[in-house]
Amino acid sequence: KAWSKNDLEGFMQGYWKSDSLKFFGSSGLTKGWQQTLDNYKKSYKNKEEMGTLKFTNKSLDIVGEQTIFVIGEWNLMRADSLGDLGGMYSLILEKKNGKWVITTDHSS
Repeated sequence: KAWSKNDLEGFMQGYWKSDSLKFFGSSGLTKGWQQTLDNYKKSYKNKEEMGTLKFTNKSLDIVGEQTIFVIGEWNLMRADSLGDLGGMYSLILEKKNGKWVITTDHSS
């Protein structure tokens, strides 16, 4: 919901706020929460570019008491002039300080 409201900081609250966060995307590996946020801001400068984001989880595996592995599909619906985007993701979520957060994100 935060993404579709043009709220990148809110969207990033689901991620581990750590320099150890790993994000694998089309430009390779990004390390760290702040760098990941900065990359999103460079790629999506306004509400029109951000569009409306939808996630569809395809698989969820509990790896252990503190780790979950998720595979899914993302779809970004935007105005015709910008075109829609979409792809797949795999996430590792870990329980940190009592909260589930994304520690590794591979989106393509």
